[in-house]
Order: sequence, then C-alpha cells, then structure tokens
Amino acid sequence: MKAVFKPGNNIAMKIPSHEYEKTLSFYRDVIAIPELAREKNTDTPRFQFGDKTLWLDNVPGISQAEIWLEIVTDDIAAAAEHLASHKIARCDEIEPLPEGFAAFWVASPSNIIHLVSQSD
Repeated sequence: MKAVFKPGNNIAMKIPSHEYEKTLSFYRDVIAIPELAREKNTDTPRFQFGDKTLWLDNVPGISQAEIWLEIVTDDIAAAAEHLASHKIARCDEIEPLPEGFAAFWVASPSNIIHLVSQSD
C-alpha cells in the first residue's frame, strides 16, 4: 500500500530561552492570537493559528528559533518506507514521543523537522 500524506494540524516553534518570554508576549499580547487551553501533562502554550495549532516550546540550549511541522499519513509503515526510499533522514533522537504514539521524526532536505504521525 502506498502512503498518503497531508498537512497535520500542529506547528511547533522551538524558541531559545533568552527569546522565549518576548516571543510568547508577541503572540499573546501584541498580536493577540487566541490562546488555547493547556493540554494535560504539558505547560506549553498553544495558540489558534488559523486552522492550525501553534505550540510555543521553550528550548534551553538552542541559539535560534526553529519551526517544526506535522505531516499525517494513513499508513505509518508505508510512510517510513517511502521516505527512506527517497533518502529522507529520520531523526527520532531529537525528541522522545509518547509510548504507543504511531509517529516518527524526519528532517527535510533543508533541515526543517517534521513529525510524521498516523492519522485517526
């Protein structure tokens, strides 16, 4: 079976600690994008960003902000095989995923991180 890919609902902005509070204030106070309720087991702020959810992650030790995107697929095994056949780098070590979550991390050729997850 061939995997089908589509954009996911989540965008994660990984923000250095030294820029985090000003960035959070920008989205919350300056442009006043609607903030969503915090999810269980996380203190990461989330904002309604059109039809997407923007997560603002405080990441100590990085020097500049990064954008991480989500891609969903109907077949996670076929997706992994397809991406590997195109020599797309898998990078599961960058952030642990919850136990039992059908997903993995890849980097695009321009080093944008993508979470590839099984669609519901």
